[in-house]
Amino acid sequence: MYDQSKLSELIRFACVDAGSTVIDVYPGDGDWTRLFSDIVGPEGRVYSFVPAEVAHFNNDPVGRMRRLAKEPGRENVEVVSADLMALPEATQPADVLWLHLFYHDLHTSLIQARGATAALFNQAVFERLKPGGFYVIVDHAAAVGVGTNDAESLHRIEPVSVREEVEAAGFVLDAESTLLADKEDTHSIKVFDPSIKGETDRFAYRFVKR
Repeated sequence: MYDQSKLSELIRFACVDAGSTVIDVYPGDGDWTRLFSDIVGPEGRVYSFVPAEVAHFNNDPVGRMRRLAKEPGRENVEVVSADLMALPEATQPADVLWLHLFYHDLHTSLIQARGATAALFNQAVFERLKPGGFYVIVDHAAAVGVGTNDAESLHRIEPVSVREEVEAAGFVLDAESTLLADKEDTHSIKVFDPSIKGETDRFAYRFVKR
């Protein structure tokens, strides 16, 4: 996770408030689900959405989120696991859909094996969000000109490719942030490499459904 100042800024950037309904896609360790749960409060709702494409991982992502949902004060958390493309039917209309370090995976064989594509997923998000809802994406940046070619090998994606794909689904770019930018990143190393892990150059986009 990030330091407190960056966390606060990212939450502000995501426009998550008390009473919001948030979909946290592929929640990992659940850190964002917990944060959003605290913020939205008893009047809000957080859907911790574990795509079936990754539910088989050895770290038991579904079980971990179900245990999280049983923690005291997490009554506003609902764990959902289904095929990624079942997203429109799996959760309630949302104010915010949060996608942290996962968008590039839409261009990997693992996620596409069940028929998911970036175009289809973005359209599903558009349908799921309320009018005025926000689609917030944070991901590892790839080198300029690479496009989506490093998604499988390095787990990186060029920001401009993300913007083009998401806008093609009908979204409008509402804001972008350089809070997580890192000029020292050469964009040539896999994001899990110990020399760069946790310190990659990252971009953040907030799109709105008009």
